[in-house]
Amino acid sequence: METGTATKRDRTAPATKQVLGAALDLFTEQGYFNTSIPDIVKVSSVSTGSIYHYFGDKEGIARSLYDSLVERMEAQFSQIEAAHPTAHDRCRAVIALLFELTEQEPAMMRFMLFSRHREFIPDQKPVCSSRPFVQMREMVSAGMQGGEIREMTPIVAASAVFGGALRLIQLRLDGILDAPLPAYLDEIWQCAWRSVAV
Repeated sequence: METGTATKRDRTAPATKQVLGAALDLFTEQGYFNTSIPDIVKVSSVSTGSIYHYFGDKEGIARSLYDSLVERMEAQFSQIEAAHPTAHDRCRAVIALLFELTEQEPAMMRFMLFSRHREFIPDQKPVCSSRPFVQMREMVSAGMQGGEIREMTPIVAASAVFGGALRLIQLRLDGILDAPLPAYLDEIWQCAWRSVAV
């Protein structure tokens, strides 16, 4: 096992899943720095010894949580890529998925998208450099190469396609939007696609 980080196999064990679930709730409700190992022990009902065995310390828990969520999102995006042949359908499906996840698992989305991971995982790359965000940009670039999206700077095109949706997610998590995000899907998608389509 890598020091301080639960392996992918470890993270599927019931005890470690309990710890990661408790940490997700606590980190998003009261913040990473206001959460202690005893807090996580209390909420997860997993012993202090087991937590240190699997994760090393609190940073190890945060790193394992981040890694598990990135892996999960990467797998879901890969499924979307396999199921949809066009950039149009892939990008729309990604936004639909992100909207559904925000409604069903707001803590997960808040931790993934809006936590300042590098404050407590210093060597972690920015979330925008994580594999799921790379996949999103690759979907847009593939659309450009395939003639669905007009030629422009790739990062600008990706921001045009996904930026509005990510902003709506933030507004929903901040309680600004009352209606569930799927109610905005068609409208935000039309705006996004028209901004880049050939």
